[in-house]
Amino acid sequence: MSHSASPCRQLTGNKLVLASHNAGKLVEIRELVQPLGIEVVSATELDLPEPEETGTTFEANAKLKALAAAIATGLPALSDDSGLAVDALDGDPGIYSARWAGPDKDFAQAMRNIQEKLVTKGASQSAQRGAQFVCTLCLAWPDGHTDCFTGIIRGELVWPPRGLSGFGYDPMFQPEGHDTTFGEMTPQQKHGADDQNQAGLSHRSRAFALFQKNCIQSR
Repeated sequence: MSHSASPCRQLTGNKLVLASHNAGKLVEIRELVQPLGIEVVSATELDLPEPEETGTTFEANAKLKALAAAIATGLPALSDDSGLAVDALDGDPGIYSARWAGPDKDFAQAMRNIQEKLVTKGASQSAQRGAQFVCTLCLAWPDGHTDCFTGIIRGELVWPPRGLSGFGYDPMFQPEGHDTTFGEMTPQQKHGADDQNQAGLSHRSRAFALFQKNCIQSR
């Protein structure tokens, strides 16, 4: 996990814009933010336009989305850019993970595409099917200040996909040390947070733990 090196700006208010139009991400981030007593309004609810993701890294795209929402609303905004990076595919689909699902967001087809590419490369054994989920969260302010936090979880890709929970590529991703996929886990199992405020299991919860530690005063 990593975060920006300079001192992070504290979020002192109680209102935050979630700069995302992805329904699955909105659900997960809301679940993570809820215990902090922060009122959350999404970019979708505010009818904000979805900016074109022209960055070449997770951090660049997260900044782009958060800044657009912060400037448009005059409120601090939290964005998420995340994706699946497959070792045998040289890190693809990476920042293009959502685009692999096409305009209809057909992740069942996106998972089939990954499986077909892995079969073409002869990646049939667990050791050949390594991958990682990456999540970069960015907190941006209307004056242009940003703080970014990245969480990573390693695992392997299973086939066929398993489970109906989660979203995106969750049903084919089995995190290291576990025999169930993200698609088979409850939100609590996936986030993995506990009373000691440990980072949790998923890439998003790990990035969120850094955001909370650095930007949220005790509430």
